[in-house]
Amino acid sequence: MRIVITGGFGFLGRQVAQALLERRTLCGRTVERLVLADLFVPEDSPLAADPLVEVVQGDLRERLDAAFAEPVDVLIHLASAVSAECEADFDLGMAANLDTTRAVLEAARAQHAAGGPPVRLVFSSSVAVYGSDAALPLPPVVSESTLPTPRSSYGTQKRVCEQLVAEYTRRGFLDGRVARLMTVSVRPGKPNAAASGFLSGIVREPLAGLPAVCPVSPDLRVALASPRRTVEGILRIAAAERGSGPGLLDGDLPVNLPALTVTVAEMLDTLRRVAGDAVADLVTVAPDPAVEAIVGSWPAAFDNARAASLGLTADEDFESVVRAYVEDHPAAVAAGALPTAGPVGA
Repeated sequence: MRIVITGGFGFLGRQVAQALLERRTLCGRTVERLVLADLFVPEDSPLAADPLVEVVQGDLRERLDAAFAEPVDVLIHLASAVSAECEADFDLGMAANLDTTRAVLEAARAQHAAGGPPVRLVFSSSVAVYGSDAALPLPPVVSESTLPTPRSSYGTQKRVCEQLVAEYTRRGFLDGRVARLMTVSVRPGKPNAAASGFLSGIVREPLAGLPAVCPVSPDLRVALASPRRTVEGILRIAAAERGSGPGLLDGDLPVNLPALTVTVAEMLDTLRRVAGDAVADLVTVAPDPAVEAIVGSWPAAFDNARAASLGLTADEDFESVVRAYVEDHPAAVAAGALPTAGPVGA
């Protein structure tokens, strides 16, 4: 089996790739080649050193010939410009999200038209496809049957791509499935340009001994998923066979990954409880109307039944999310930052 991950050296791309390299199988088949395609490739990446890994570097639209140089069995499309940068630069978002996805779909279509296997394509969409329209407010609890009315360029681009994946699947060009990701928290590494990036930063930076700004009101409710649960969801959707019943993927609707609903205040209270006052006091609340407008338009409560049918569940609580981050990234936590922390799950 040959698997391609676009955005393969991004945060989620690395996590998904590492999980596949540990498992060495997907869909009951052996992974013989894992192609990681990305604009930027770290020189010291241990992933690139794995004998199963093939690296394709450069603008994806210009390197699809390399990604499809041999038949692709599964393609996990994670490459994307993020929310705030799409709002700041409309052309960037359209090119990186819509045009690139269309090119990926066309490459998959061409492979099948030439007699190759139909690509099983997993598209990473987002909770940002939802938004509250004045004429049609969001219901208290959102499901896949809720009409998406995005209120940002990023959400609109993701929604258009969802429809394209469904259409290419309907026409038999490929086997597409869509995973709608919740905001992933806590992300490791440096801050990015996502409007939701603060939902990691208000935990990650204080644990590293650094100040952080919370740009929204603490009473804002948000839907989160840990990196562990997000990677599990992507791979479960990739591996699911078509059909009706537990563990099977029915229909062409996207799957909303399971959501943990919390307020920002509850997140900050958890940080205080786990790491103490000195760490929690590194967070300053300074509302930014532009960020609040984007993040506040997203739903916070989800019906997780469709994901549950695939065996997926939400994180237990935000404390388990914080402790999992500490367990997975101990070098990112400043000495003495966790005076009250115990083992994960304690």
